[in-house]
Amino acid sequence: MLKPIFLVEDNPKDLELTLIALERSQLANEVIVLRDGAEALDCLFRRGNYANWQDGNPAVILLDLKLPKVDGLEVLKAIRETPELRSIPIVMLTSSKEEPDLMRAYELGVNAYVVKPVEFKDFVSAITELGIFWAVVNEPPPGSTRYRAIGQPHRHERLRTGRNDE
Repeated sequence: MLKPIFLVEDNPKDLELTLIALERSQLANEVIVLRDGAEALDCLFRRGNYANWQDGNPAVILLDLKLPKVDGLEVLKAIRETPELRSIPIVMLTSSKEEPDLMRAYELGVNAYVVKPVEFKDFVSAITELGIFWAVVNEPPPGSTRYRAIGQPHRHERLRTGRNDE
């Protein structure tokens, strides 16, 4: 079973565009949408509504910088400080071109920092390339692959190819 892609995004327009772009890339990975930094951390640390999460760690996290509750840099920091999560590839997907944001993201260990293109065609192309690289081409560290246990559907929002499958 393929590992999911986590998309942590609060902006409905950016969320929709990213899902369209991922759908066009024809990846088989499920896309798990998390709407803020606190929800992303709850899912990764298996707490709150995600206490019974058994899907394992994602293939990649596409993480917005400016998020409600807990911002993207704080999420990145928490992940990199946790040995069980440290090797998850994280792509900061943001509209911020601010040098301090870029520098801080790399200081905290982001794998890539991608400024969201304004043009739809460029945005789709960038997301397609990101998805293919991190979900298909990239070779994860040994022992980092975890698979979902067979069982009941989860309460989180699970999206595949832009449709709600639950």
